[in-house]
Amino acid sequence: MATSTHTVTNQAPPLVGYDVFSADRALTEAVERHLDPGLLETARGELTLLGRSAGSAQAQTWGFQANDHPPVLRTHDRYGNRIDEVDFHPAWHRLLGKAVSAGLTNAWGRPGGHVRRAAGFLVWTQAEAGHGCPVSMTHAAVPALRTDPELAAEWEPLLTSQTYVEGLRPAAEKSGALFGMGMTEKQGGSDVRANTTRAEPLAAAGEYLLTGHKWFCSAPMSDGFLVLAQASSSSGSSGPGGITCFLVPRVLPDGTRNAFAIQRLKDKLGNKSNASSEVEFDGTWARRVGEEGRGVRTIIEMVAATRLDCVVGSAALMRQAVAQAVHHAAYRSAFGGLLIDKPLMRNVLADIALESEAATTLGLRLAAAYDSDSEADRALLRLAVPAAKYWVTKRCTPVAAEALECLGGNGYVEESGMPRLLRESPLNSIWEGSGNVQTLDVLRALQREPHVLDAFLQEVGQARGADHRLDGAIKGLLTELADLESMEVRARRLVERMALVLQGSLLVRWAPPAVADAFCASRLGGDWGSAFGTLPHGLDLEAVVERARAEV
Repeated sequence: MATSTHTVTNQAPPLVGYDVFSADRALTEAVERHLDPGLLETARGELTLLGRSAGSAQAQTWGFQANDHPPVLRTHDRYGNRIDEVDFHPAWHRLLGKAVSAGLTNAWGRPGGHVRRAAGFLVWTQAEAGHGCPVSMTHAAVPALRTDPELAAEWEPLLTSQTYVEGLRPAAEKSGALFGMGMTEKQGGSDVRANTTRAEPLAAAGEYLLTGHKWFCSAPMSDGFLVLAQASSSSGSSGPGGITCFLVPRVLPDGTRNAFAIQRLKDKLGNKSNASSEVEFDGTWARRVGEEGRGVRTIIEMVAATRLDCVVGSAALMRQAVAQAVHHAAYRSAFGGLLIDKPLMRNVLADIALESEAATTLGLRLAAAYDSDSEADRALLRLAVPAAKYWVTKRCTPVAAEALECLGGNGYVEESGMPRLLRESPLNSIWEGSGNVQTLDVLRALQREPHVLDAFLQEVGQARGADHRLDGAIKGLLTELADLESMEVRARRLVERMALVLQGSLLVRWAPPAVADAFCASRLGGDWGSAFGTLPHGLDLEAVVERARAEV
């Protein structure tokens, strides 16, 4: 009936059928910058194929389907047997299968692996973010398992496989496996030393039975889990007891199900496609990973890797939000011209584009530091990962909200995809430790490992002298660091400043002058309002916006 009453005009076409990787100049330049020239052709080919898939109508449909049909818990079969399985829509399996086949569960041991994987994770997350949880957990479990060569030999080939195998079977019968993680409990949350789950040793070395619970268990449909529990030194164990890391398989080697009761799936704000759960252990068989009493140290490498994925995942959400906003403004006319040509809208678009590019540039620099494995880069990561995790994940939500507003009422409608981005945007600021946990981790590193500050200052110092606002910000940061009084109460302000200085230094070194100038003028120079769209007059905002545009 509508066709007889009016003609549909002045609606932006959908942003579909494009190469998500090649359309992202900040990302493509970062890959070229951080990869050895001999790897570039292969990496570009891989990422271009993945980018075309991510921008396709098919992948976008999968994303909507996986979120419109969230996972369902099946605690029992038709006969009353406890099975504790999670059913997913076929779209979820297609998204996850694509991620695994693209190598997103494996950066370890291949040249440029972390940069290539981070770039791929940033690209494919833009198709749908929820399935990134098991992808990230599986990838990050490898360094923790390497503390036990026997466990690593058994599980690492499965976790790094590019074959996605659906369903629960003994690990020996599968050509690929997924991992989840269970750290937090009701009474402790991030304070994992308050965990009460008990681990009683068995006669066989390294084997235990767990009794307790996990308040948040990631990806409960996985083949195995890394969990923390209290090993009891008074129960015949020769170890010291205390918080210890364990590997819990879902299916035991003889094919029977391990005791792993999924009590319920969490009803979350966003991340609807992904299953997060509450689980109970009751005589659950587990193998110790690392030494007794050193569980936090054992699992910390996994946490660090997933924190980097929080940075890259937030960068992906920001990039998709900005791409949608700029695309809409390039086609939508209002008040006599295209929105993208209106000075105020251009200011808004440029402002959120700066945030997106700064996040991407920082995330890829940290991935490159993982690849280099130099002493200086290891020290940089110790400080920069929690700082970046704090700041980038915090910026994701306001960027998503502002980008949604650029589409007006159309952005508030589910069909646009923008509400899903907005609901997803706060997650990474909570996952793997909220903002306070990150900032306190930065303070702990500064106090206990003074050399990490030297590595940080050496990194930002490479841009010293190129921009007076950056130089002033570095000087101000040093003044703040010199004041040890009330440092904890100032921790968020301090870590924010550290992240901005690091982002500014990277953009001054590598971004086009228009981008670096606008970032330093606003984020470091103080000429910036409390909302997006308040960049100072005189900047080349047209160049910034045009750089952020995703061409179909």
